[in-house]
Amino acid sequence: MKRKIPSKRDIKKFILGILQSTAFLSWSGFSYSLFICLLRRILGRFYLPTVSFLPSFLSSLSAIVIERSSRRTLLCLYVSNIATETLFRMGVWRGYFSPILKGEVYIFAVSVAVLLYFFRSKINKQDQIHKIFRIIVGRYEGAECFTRRNLYFETSSKNTEIDSAENDRNIQKSFQNSRFNVLQKSFEAYKYIINTLKAQSKHVSCPHPYSCAHYILMNSTRIFSYIVCGQIALKLIFQFKTLFQKPKLLKMIIFQRGNLNLAIFLGGFAGLYRLMSCLLRRIFHKDSCTYAIPAGLVASITFMAYPNNTVALYFMWKALQLLWNNAAENEKVPEIKWFVIFLYCFSTATLFHTAIIEPQNLRSSYWRFLYNVSGGRIATMSRVPLNMFGLETNKNLQEVLRKTKTTDQINYSF
Repeated sequence: MKRKIPSKRDIKKFILGILQSTAFLSWSGFSYSLFICLLRRILGRFYLPTVSFLPSFLSSLSAIVIERSSRRTLLCLYVSNIATETLFRMGVWRGYFSPILKGEVYIFAVSVAVLLYFFRSKINKQDQIHKIFRIIVGRYEGAECFTRRNLYFETSSKNTEIDSAENDRNIQKSFQNSRFNVLQKSFEAYKYIINTLKAQSKHVSCPHPYSCAHYILMNSTRIFSYIVCGQIALKLIFQFKTLFQKPKLLKMIIFQRGNLNLAIFLGGFAGLYRLMSCLLRRIFHKDSCTYAIPAGLVASITFMAYPNNTVALYFMWKALQLLWNNAAENEKVPEIKWFVIFLYCFSTATLFHTAIIEPQNLRSSYWRFLYNVSGGRIATMSRVPLNMFGLETNKNLQEVLRKTKTTDQINYSF
């Protein structure tokens, strides 16, 4: 994945990393059962917190210290994402509050506006979210462009013009002896459109090369086409066996409307964000990091084409992480070194508590994950004794099993 031949040190580090993560997961599963039995023996009976929440918290605490420190934040973000949704579902089920229509869109809009502001104002080449933004909204909207604007712009413009001229010569040369006049004329028409777009006006405060129209349309079109082609290719690969048996399904898979949703979201987001950024630069005759906030809010409208709780909550927790880190750097809040570990343990404990006590409030995909990773044991654990807590646990379990097409009728040989 790093596009280089791995050295002996890389291979050793890779193998040790796998073994360390394996030890982390193995101890998580083993110690969960261990703490359930241990607390039961110490206290003499089960209480609501000791059925699953406290054993899971203790097992997570003892296991996370085994895992690599570089992986802890990623694990914390993952489980906190699901735990946030789970806590919300628990509140709705109890009648504490009602679901908000398009709530994930509001969460995403506010979160992405905060993240884009940091992307414009602070250089952070290591953070994964910044790498994503470099691909979607472009490097000219990043903080690097503000700190090294003149040199960066001149170099990029010159290289782009040289590369473009060289590509044009190569393509024209290949067409000199070609009889495919239709392709040649199509290329000439495409080149004419591109050159026309490049020749349009650009404000002096805009850091990108060529015109604003070219800057907005080319990137959004490129992302849209890549996403559509990528989704179609993946579907064809995963359904190759079915297509081999029923070739007529090829047309249906390619022209499926669902192939456009993610492409509309990402392509539209990139286009709207760039459009708003250029408009704000033209209106105020200068560039500013704060333009990322209104531009991000407007661009988030496209999230309605691909609403997804997982994506929205991931961006929310990432925004909260960066806000806290920034406040800690400015000494406005204390730096809590163990907070990531505590949040991971609390979130994991919440998910395991929900899976055992009130499985109807757990996301179906996460239930299937727990079911598969435990060999079905998460379903075979008897919920009948837990009905005494008044949450109708066994009844709700049967509904979850029916909904997720899983079963609690499994015989184990050990």
